[in-house]
Amino acid sequence: MIAFNSLFIKPVQLSSRQVYRSRLPGRCIHSQLAFIKPATIHGSGRRYASTSQEISAVSRSLVTRLKNLFLGTAIGLSLFFGYFYVTDTRAGIHQWVVVPSLKWFYEDAEDAHEAGTKALKALYEFGIHPRERGDDGAGDLNVEVFGHTLSNPIGTSAGIDKHAEIPTALLALGPAVIEIGGVTPYPQNGNPKPRVFRIPSQQALINRYGLNSEGADHVAMRLRQRVREYAHTNGFGIDEEAEQRVLDGEAGVPSGSLMKGKLMAVQVAKNKFTSDDDIEAVKEDYVYCVKALARYADIIVVNVSSPNTPGLRGLQKVEPLTNILTGVVEAAKQANRKTKPAVMVKISPDEDSDDQVSGICEAIFDSGVDGVIVGNTTKRRPDVLPIGYNISEKEAAIMLEQGGFSGPHIFERTVNLVKKYRIRLDQGPQRKSVPSQQNSPQEGQDDNPSSAPTTTESSPPEPKEESTLSSQISATVTRDLPNVKPQTQAAEESSNSRPLLRLPERNNPFTDTPPQSDPSRTLSSSTHPDQLPRAPSTSNSTSSSPFQPKVIFATGGITNGAQALEVLNAGASLAMVYTTLVYNGVGTITRIKDEMRQEMRKQRPVDKDEL
Repeated sequence: MIAFNSLFIKPVQLSSRQVYRSRLPGRCIHSQLAFIKPATIHGSGRRYASTSQEISAVSRSLVTRLKNLFLGTAIGLSLFFGYFYVTDTRAGIHQWVVVPSLKWFYEDAEDAHEAGTKALKALYEFGIHPRERGDDGAGDLNVEVFGHTLSNPIGTSAGIDKHAEIPTALLALGPAVIEIGGVTPYPQNGNPKPRVFRIPSQQALINRYGLNSEGADHVAMRLRQRVREYAHTNGFGIDEEAEQRVLDGEAGVPSGSLMKGKLMAVQVAKNKFTSDDDIEAVKEDYVYCVKALARYADIIVVNVSSPNTPGLRGLQKVEPLTNILTGVVEAAKQANRKTKPAVMVKISPDEDSDDQVSGICEAIFDSGVDGVIVGNTTKRRPDVLPIGYNISEKEAAIMLEQGGFSGPHIFERTVNLVKKYRIRLDQGPQRKSVPSQQNSPQEGQDDNPSSAPTTTESSPPEPKEESTLSSQISATVTRDLPNVKPQTQAAEESSNSRPLLRLPERNNPFTDTPPQSDPSRTLSSSTHPDQLPRAPSTSNSTSSSPFQPKVIFATGGITNGAQALEVLNAGASLAMVYTTLVYNGVGTITRIKDEMRQEMRKQRPVDKDEL
């Protein structure tokens, strides 16, 4: 039987592997025949039964590969474009998904704020944080502040990043200035929770944080680590010397923000347990913070206007405020770096009377502070918007909570207060004079009844080596006295009708009245420098430099681009936001800047060539 069957089996050539396996013990003939493919018995050619199946399998494999390639490409493109969408501040998901989700998950506003801060910090560490991809390099929103050219006039107020956890991530959202803090000398917990309340129908907040802070040393350590990481990334090293090189400006960026066209302010305040009656102890609180933080900040902000720290607003009186600000300015000048931080004071919107504004401005000039941040939360409770709207019982109860109110309702007050401060600060320091008494002639004095009463200034006397205006005037009078003709009525009338020399009002230090334009030609110190004495600095600050215009930042109720332009036109150099950022998400600043550009295009005069 075996021989018969072998006649119909076509001989095949076994591979070496098959021969080897057939020689293994225990193998039978069937193991050898298992490698033999069947052939046709009476056919003229060879045909394999599995050919069509192999082609079908190959086809299915090709289709599967194409499907996988298409699916992988779709997923890759989705992730690629999804990354650019989600990380762009212009994406609507930030306003319409992220913000409502935080409100839904966290009923307490402070918990939602902390969750948002932690999320932004984590996203930044992985490089997938939201950032502004618009072009600020066009220069249409540039503004000069403290010698820096800022990319835009929008900033964020203190409270968003209290402990300097996300300064770089916050700057990436588009503001030109961020304000860190407030920071106190020693750590303090602030007021008990709950202490932050939402009023959604009014897009407003009430907070009574009470300046909760991790302490100046802790915040300084965090900012120092940030500078050293920047130094390491940019090839300066990671040691103390590398840190100093960056702070001294060798990296070509501001020492605080570490970004071109941007600045970082650090707000400082006193501890709650420091007695308000001990002004020296209060000043020491502020000075301690400045010594710890000034080298890492572009601007130091002195907070004397928080409504949630008892007695703090009482420090806005002239005498204590001047004392505190003078100490802060001197401490800032001692910062261990080449360029020193500017100093600003943050004042309350509730201190809005003319006397209060004048007193604060007097302290600003006397201390040498560089500017003022107009506005903070208010203790007042404004009317609801729109007029006549009935808020819910829950929101009505929240309106009665103790704390500072912030929202669009206080915008008009902010604008008016900015105008007041702009007018008053542009007038320069006011010269205080006391009327002299008509005393009897003393020994050695010329008994001249026509002598004019003398005016004494309350400012400290200038050093002897520096000539003052009065001494220069006296010198010119003494010089010209021999040539003076007798003062008669005819000479007086002739002199009044045809003055030989008229002093322009812009050079007159004894008047506060703005100069009026006069088409007639007058002599001035610029055309005849030998005839007019050079006016000394009118500033009462400790600095010997001439009077410089003070910078104003505005904060309070700013929610859109049109309002930002309004406060800028009122005299501010920067518009700062807080509450609107909480309600509208990380795209708020980009939206405000886009709205500003639209408003500027509307207000721009139409060129005839464009028609």
